[in-house]
Amino acid sequence: MRGADKRRVSLERKLRGQPTDAEMKLWLSLRDRRLCGFKFVRQEAIESYVVDFVCRDRRLIVEVDGGQHADSQSDRHRDRVLSEAGYRVLRFWNNDVLTNRDGVLRVIVEALEAEL
Repeated sequence: MRGADKRRVSLERKLRGQPTDAEMKLWLSLRDRRLCGFKFVRQEAIESYVVDFVCRDRRLIVEVDGGQHADSQSDRHRDRVLSEAGYRVLRFWNNDVLTNRDGVLRVIVEALEAEL
């Protein structure tokens, strides 16, 4: 029987305990199936990355980024790896989540409802 990867679980717990304001604001709309009944989890390890939010059933990852991610080569590589693993990745700026949460949620719902 395979047990949990203790290092990965520790990192996930640490990240869940240190959310940004934008991550927390978005999480309050995603948790407990609040967004059209879709189940999201946060700070989930996928491949060799820990993603902000993921709807496992729809294989949709939602990332909330700060300015350090602008024009990031590593983010493009990360998105490519996750895409090759069968996931779709949506990225939003912190500012968009903080000032236009309804618009961000509309985009997420459209992606969730799109054909896989």
